[in-house]
Amino acid sequence: QVQLVESGGGLVQAGGSLRLSCAASGRTFSSYGMGWFRQAPGKEREFVAAISANGGRIHYADSVKGRFTISRDNAKKEVYLQMNSLKPGDTAVYCCAAALNFYNPYFTQIYDYWGQGTQVTVSS
Repeated sequence: QVQLVESGGGLVQAGGSLRLSCAASGRTFSSYGMGWFRQAPGKEREFVAAISANGGRIHYADSVKGRFTISRDNAKKEVYLQMNSLKPGDTAVYCCAAALNFYNPYFTQIYDYWGQGTQVTVSS
């Protein structure tokens, strides 16, 4: 069992930065690939970024490539999303998720556990 709790969201002006954190409980965090997804009002949940269990594979959505950076610290059982050059279109609830079988990190179906999410609002 893995429980995930996100933090770090908030209100920021366009062009600003935020760093999201996802803290995990459970003894097997280092076995899970981790993903970040976001969902804006009236839109479907979309993939943002993902990182494999040992950090060797990293994936980004085209919309955030070059602006967002995903990382993890297995000793602390945390995964991070550094978000720079934020745009109003990045406004959404951001959730982290954990997948034991990390075969296609872009799909929500592979993820076994989800956090509740943290709100990110980017003003213009």
